[in-house]
Amino acid sequence: MITEVLTANQLKKEAPVFGQLSFDNHEQVVFCQDKDTGLKAIIGVHNTILGPALGGTRMYDYKTEWDALNDVLRLSRGMTYKAAITGLNLGGGKAVIIGDPKKIKTPDLMRRFGKFVHTLGGKYYTAEDVGMETSDMDTVREVTPYVTGISESKGGAGNPSPVTAYGVYMGMKAATKFAYGNDNLDGKRILVQGIGHVGEELVRLTSEEGAHVVISDINEERLAEVSAKYGVDIYRGNDLYSEAADIYAPCALGATINNDTIDKLKVKVVAGAANNQLANEAIHGPLLQKKEIVYAPDFLINAGGIINVYAEIEGYGRDQIMSKTENIYNTTLDIFNRAKATNTTTNAAAIGIAEDRITARKNKQ
Repeated sequence: MITEVLTANQLKKEAPVFGQLSFDNHEQVVFCQDKDTGLKAIIGVHNTILGPALGGTRMYDYKTEWDALNDVLRLSRGMTYKAAITGLNLGGGKAVIIGDPKKIKTPDLMRRFGKFVHTLGGKYYTAEDVGMETSDMDTVREVTPYVTGISESKGGAGNPSPVTAYGVYMGMKAATKFAYGNDNLDGKRILVQGIGHVGEELVRLTSEEGAHVVISDINEERLAEVSAKYGVDIYRGNDLYSEAADIYAPCALGATINNDTIDKLKVKVVAGAANNQLANEAIHGPLLQKKEIVYAPDFLINAGGIINVYAEIEGYGRDQIMSKTENIYNTTLDIFNRAKATNTTTNAAAIGIAEDRITARKNKQ
């Protein structure tokens, strides 16, 4: 009899979901595949105690399927906390589609994905995220009602990016007040990493207030376009994280606060739109605290998007959307004060408040 000895990596593959470090008591993970359209997708439903899970669909050319799984697990968990701390009656979910949206995304693929969403019967609502457009959500809507962020012409709330950026802007101003004593961004040097839909709008808001904005992105064409449009500088150095500035705003993919970058940071504030900015919450949150860098938790300040699309479910209008998003400023200051009073990290303080709300609802059920 031959006994196979498994390596650590093989053991990981024996437990593709429950063995992931990012698996955090998710209620459901759905793997979706369709040969005809080439669709490969994963839907993660983290928690539905407060309501149906809502979270956008991200289409990205992941290096491995393991990377895609890890991303959807971390993102869906973040959506749970985002909804809870914002006071919305929603749970957390997310979806990823594996592949380059410029190469494989078609209306048929989006409709097939929508059919998978529909099989969950309203437990998960999808929306727009990286690699997606409002028009893609309109296509998904053709086959399922469980989608938000559709075009305003079709009765939806439209592109959530401007509202997301406004919430990040509010959170950034709150963090600036906590770090500097006032929330004026005039003259502050802000490094914006990633100038997609949300990043560009954040550049507009901050530059119009008089901030000295420096932008960074892998897309040279976008850099030139945004620089010319708003009169901001393009970063041409070799290491953005070592650059002297007042505020670092990560607005691309996550985990940019990690072992390689955290010691280089010379800023006083980290406040951006990217999800899961801390590569490891338990390690990098305390390190930011030790360096006396004010960190605005991403799932708190980038909640404008979910507020925007939630309006389609609850039926409230633009004024309420903007009012709820503006309140991110007050919530962020509350988080900072709670963290200071309890000598904990801002990230842990924010998670604590979110978990308290979820636990309270669970105890009533």
